Amino acid sequence: MATIVNTTEEEPMLAVVRFTAELAWADAGAEVAEPEVSRLCLEAQQHILAGRWLDMASLMLASADLLLQSSRLPDKDKDLECILAIICNLVTKAESHDEALQIADLICAKLTQHPDDKPALRIKVLFSLYNLLGSPYGKAFVYKKALDLAAAGKAADCIIPTFKNIDGFVAEWAIGKLEQRDLFLAAARILKDQKGMSKEYYNFLNKYLATFEESGDDAEAITDAKEEAVAAIIEFVKSSDLYQCDLLNMPAVSQLEKDEKYQLVYELLKIFLTQRLDSYLEFQSANSALLKGYGLVHEECVTKMRLMSLLDLSSHCAGEIPYSAIIGALKMNDDEVEYWIVKAISCKILDCKVDQLNQVIIVSRHTERIFGMAQWQSLRAKLGVWRGNIASAINTIQANKVTDEASQGIQGLMIR
Repeated sequence: MATIVNTTEEEPMLAVVRFTAELAWADAGAEVAEPEVSRLCLEAQQHILAGRWLDMASLMLASADLLLQSSRLPDKDKDLECILAIICNLVTKAESHDEALQIADLICAKLTQHPDDKPALRIKVLFSLYNLLGSPYGKAFVYKKALDLAAAGKAADCIIPTFKNIDGFVAEWAIGKLEQRDLFLAAARILKDQKGMSKEYYNFLNKYLATFEESGDDAEAITDAKEEAVAAIIEFVKSSDLYQCDLLNMPAVSQLEKDEKYQLVYELLKIFLTQRLDSYLEFQSANSALLKGYGLVHEECVTKMRLMSLLDLSSHCAGEIPYSAIIGALKMNDDEVEYWIVKAISCKILDCKVDQLNQVIIVSRHTERIFGMAQWQSLRAKLGVWRGNIASAINTIQANKVTDEASQGIQGLMIR
């Protein structure tokens, strides 16, 4: 005959309390251990019956350090993850978002201690806690703790895959500008030293710098962003994939123009975004030590500046660029023109046809080096024209359709 055992939701919590209590008092002897274990289990039962989930969390977490450091667990990582998952589940029992956040805060405080000890496991538990929380603010709070833990514990691989969803997270959490700023800066610092992540690092620097304004509360805080502004400029200049940016007019970046220490860095950005190769060569001649100090390679800068100069030509032409103009702007020999045109096309910054007979290129599309308000207005105007053309085409088709139907109707009457 089968034996029916009554079970409840609370049993896993009581089992954790009993297990951790027995582990804590294992060396004290049965006479001392049994009363202490019984006392802790009774206290846990009272918290459960009264619905005091915050107190229950404090009780269960009291032994968390012992669990994290214990060598007595048979399968330490799995057992520890299971125990911590049961503790995290307490947030689902909380009677309010505030209480759930308080419990989450206790759990995060415990898990972020000693970040270099099993950081991957701790981050995994934090993500479990994240998924259990219903409050968008609570989710944002726990994610930031996981971000900080990954940085402190050198466990970047555990958090970087989530960065691709960061814009969706920010929209879901509905967090303010200051919280976004802290989030983007923390992500940028994690990405800074990761191999093959320079573009991602640059993108998060951009996100961070874009949160600053010239007035209001940012007037004083903006000076704290100088180092990141410089880092973003250097990353843009270094990159062989980036040929467009909005840095120049960002308040956090434009403040460098009058900064005694970083004025030349801002000037370098201005050259890459608004001028041509000859301006860069003049700058390099006077500031070669500065460029080397930031790890910039002159030959690589020349290569990028030639492509930027070609984009500048494209933006000022009427659809056609003579070979002679390209040779002058890019400072090269006659036989190199088509090489640089092909290079620009392969970098996807230029679409054009080459007319070798007439020694011109016919540009159909080019990347704008700066995409600011003027470019948005231009795009809006083009979209307005396209919309008008499409509407006109639809009206013409409908008018022709009505005319054809009327003509067919008349022909039918004539046949009858």
